[in-house]
Amino acid sequence: MARLAAIDIGSNAIRLRIAEVDPPAVTPVGPRFSPFRDVLSDRAAVRLGHDVFTKGRLEGGVIGAACEALKRFRTAMDAAKVDRYRAVATSAARESSNGDVLVERAEREAGVHVEVIEGVEEARLVQLAVTERVVLGSRTALLVDVGGGSTELTLLQGERTVFSQSCPVGTVRLIEAFLEGGRAIDGVHQRLIEEYVDRAIADAVRDIDEAAGGRIDLLIGTGGNIETLADLCPLSKAFPEGRAIDVPRMGYLLGELRKKTVDERVVAFNLRPDRADTIVPAATVLARVAGAFGFGAIAAPGVGLKEGVLVDLARQHFMPTDDRGITSAVMDACSRLGRRYHFDEQHGVQVSRFAVKLFDDLLPRHRLSTRDRLLLSAAAMLHDIGDFIRYEGHHKHSYYLIAHSDVMGLSPLEREIVANIARYHRKSPPSLEHENFRALSREDRGKVKALAAILRIADALDREHRAKIGDIANRIEGDTLVIEAHGTEDRTLEEWTVLAKSGMLREALGLDVRIADPSSKPAPSRRKGSTPPITS
Repeated sequence: MARLAAIDIGSNAIRLRIAEVDPPAVTPVGPRFSPFRDVLSDRAAVRLGHDVFTKGRLEGGVIGAACEALKRFRTAMDAAKVDRYRAVATSAARESSNGDVLVERAEREAGVHVEVIEGVEEARLVQLAVTERVVLGSRTALLVDVGGGSTELTLLQGERTVFSQSCPVGTVRLIEAFLEGGRAIDGVHQRLIEEYVDRAIADAVRDIDEAAGGRIDLLIGTGGNIETLADLCPLSKAFPEGRAIDVPRMGYLLGELRKKTVDERVVAFNLRPDRADTIVPAATVLARVAGAFGFGAIAAPGVGLKEGVLVDLARQHFMPTDDRGITSAVMDACSRLGRRYHFDEQHGVQVSRFAVKLFDDLLPRHRLSTRDRLLLSAAAMLHDIGDFIRYEGHHKHSYYLIAHSDVMGLSPLEREIVANIARYHRKSPPSLEHENFRALSREDRGKVKALAAILRIADALDREHRAKIGDIANRIEGDTLVIEAHGTEDRTLEEWTVLAKSGMLREALGLDVRIADPSSKPAPSRRKGSTPPITS
């Protein structure tokens, strides 16, 4: 048994959940945890998103209130003797210009380490919570997580993510833009909200429809308002996934809510004040998404971000790290990003395979980690996506596209490292004159140099994008990397390009490069000072 804690620092409130978790049981669909046993739940009505989405900064008083809440949570976690905890902050903190102040003060004043996560990580955690609760089998499901600052849309085929996007539309953001004052909402303002939501989700709706092939079996809602809406407009008929929202009834409810002020909603529908104002934009977002895909019901499994954090912590606590699964998930995300920019997927896969083989065979020289191996593989897969913008200078365009795209499974820093590795697969080597490279730490700059040097060799081995070299075998002889290139076609250009692009490898790892005939054998090694064998 483990005692775990999750802190969700959202745009509308800060929540704590402490739960006891037993080791997972083996089931036909994989390891599954029994329902978590609640030890403590707490909530602080701190609207972190107040003014962030219009003024771009967290107010000092709001930061102070957040730290006071986190002090209380820290005391509760200490009293409960939690084994692990994770505190995550979402869109309000990541979009504010002074989110780092919240992180620093939370650590110093409350003793809580806060991690500001991106929308793609938020979506991953929500997905963990949902798939732990709902058995999808082979069905395709769309997850809609409506938060205070953003809405995460994630398309699942079974438990595999095929699309994920964070849309800049959330309950507090809509209130700040259109609904301040707590007044009743007239038709003009409601249409403004609907048009804003439609614009914000339009690209994601198109991409989801394309990725799903027009078939989505289930719409699942998560977020603080979902349970309230499931109480107020429940689906009357039986629903296989349990509780669900009746979308037509929600549309009628939305009309009734709009007619009342926030104070009147509190009384009429028995709502908390900070729920009474967010429920209208939440219902609007859900209605527009449901309408876009033709759904009359939205499953409400009763989980959200903090439950996803608990599942993630439980997996870390009880289950060995699934490096293969992590690698597969990240590379799937890279493939999806590459296809968005119509990349040469066959070339990306080939270069990634060569890069990983070189990484493994050069391990005695670079001594980098398994995680660094994954970053190289991702950069190799995506190194040419800048061609979408323009071939000339495409390495720089690749950097920009990677650095500014969501890649599920990579942290913002890791994505920046991947972008830098791809940036230096050709042309000039890394330089402190380049802002993107200078911004990295000394350790990460060294990592980029070594991995970009390997990527240059791997890319050169498929110079013409024709897979003329089918496989490679590598060995280190003294200060030389010897590459045996196996293939049936003439590969003079590839071999020439490898040697032409080997300068960075010499600088980063102290290795020259030689292309060997695959039939050649390495000379037998001889210890220094030993006597050569006598031959007759």
